[in-house]
Amino acid sequence: MIKDFTARLWKLGDDIDTDIIIPTEYLAFPTVEEMKGYAFSPLRPELAGMIRPGDCIVAGRNFGCGSSREQAPEVLKALGISCIVAGSFARIFFRNAINNGLLLIENADLHDAVQEGDVISVRANEYIEANGMRFGIASLPENLVEILDAGGLVKAMRHRNGVE
Repeated sequence: MIKDFTARLWKLGDDIDTDIIIPTEYLAFPTVEEMKGYAFSPLRPELAGMIRPGDCIVAGRNFGCGSSREQAPEVLKALGISCIVAGSFARIFFRNAINNGLLLIENADLHDAVQEGDVISVRANEYIEANGMRFGIASLPENLVEILDAGGLVKAMRHRNGVE
């Protein structure tokens, strides 16, 4: 089961597309580890270097729109992002993120109630607490929780099939 956690926030706006998350020119690098330093470089070149493991991104609507590149959630996971809370997610990004073991939480109200650097507490599948307020969140279906707990779809299937 997804564990409860606290996280420091990095705040972004609406329509953060996959070209902002990881620009096309860095996809030629052989590993995600080499790519991760360029995350968000068109928008905030310094951001990737400031993110620490366990941090969280809070964004507006339509996070992950644009190209369906799987490297976008892989780079975010490599940076150590614990989750992304957004007003909404592009469907293909949502699927790619879950398949890579990256927790996504949909909530339209949190973005306007927090500032960058704030700390949130997440009670998995129940609510987020921030600045003395509580924001309800929907529970993820059991099959998605299984994927997230395993660290991604491939690991979940290997575990389910007794390979690991």
